[in-house]
Amino acid sequence: MARNERATFPEVNFSEEGPIRHLHLGSIWIQGSMLVAAPTVLVHEYIQRMMVWLLLIDPAGVASRQALQLGLGAASLTKFCHKELRMKTTAVELNPQVLAACRGWFKLPQDNSRLHVILADAAQEICLPKWQGSVDALQVDLYDEEAAAPVLDSEAFYADCRKTLTDEGCMTVNLFGRTSSFQKSVDKMAAAFGREALWAFKATREGNTVVLAQRTPSRPSRSVLTERADFIKSHWGLPADKWVRVFKQVAA
Repeated sequence: MARNERATFPEVNFSEEGPIRHLHLGSIWIQGSMLVAAPTVLVHEYIQRMMVWLLLIDPAGVASRQALQLGLGAASLTKFCHKELRMKTTAVELNPQVLAACRGWFKLPQDNSRLHVILADAAQEICLPKWQGSVDALQVDLYDEEAAAPVLDSEAFYADCRKTLTDEGCMTVNLFGRTSSFQKSVDKMAAAFGREALWAFKATREGNTVVLAQRTPSRPSRSVLTERADFIKSHWGLPADKWVRVFKQVAA
C-alpha cells in the first residue's frame, strides 16, 4: 500500500478458511492469502498471473534477475520470487504492521543476501537512482483497506515504473476495485509505455485483471511462448499453459 506517512494505518489481522489463511486490513477485503501447509504456493489465480512476465524472458536464467514488489500484501509474490525462483527480491511496503504480520503469520523470512523489505512510500522509493534500469520483474499490487481502486494509478507513476526496468524488464499490475476503471488505467500505462508494450488477461471470476507492460516491446512466436510455458509449469507448478491461451497483446 502507499499513503501519506502521517495517516493512521488500519488494523492488520487475519482469518482462516480451511487450509488457507487470509490477510485483512481492518475490513472484509482479502489483501493476500497463504496455504498454511505450503507457504510459497500462489493461492489466487490473479497472483499466479502476476508471474506471467516469465513467458517473455528466457526462464532458464531467471535466478540471475531482480524482482521488485510494490505492496507486500501477504508476501505471496515476495516469497515465491525469493524461495522458488531464487531471485534477488525486494518488496516495498508502507505499513510496518503488514511487514510484522507477514513475518509472524505468513512465513516471510527475515532479510538476507537475496531478500529485502523496505518500509517506504512506493511512489517515492522507485524514483531513487538505485532502481533506475535495475528491475527485471516489477509487480505492482497497491490497495488500501477498502480495496476500492489502486492507490497509485497515474501516468506519472507508470512512467516512473518504466524507468526502473531493464531493457527486458516487465511490469505486472493487478487492477481491481469497485471504482477502478480498467480502460482508464490501461490508457495511463499506454501513455507511459506505449500501447504496443501492453498485454492483458481478461478478468478473473473475482474481478482482478492483470496487465503487463514491457520496457521493450517484443512479439515472441507462439512456439516460443508454448516452450516457455512448458518450462514454467514443469519447474514451478504455475499454469502457464493456460496463460498462453488467454494472455493477449492489448494492441493487436
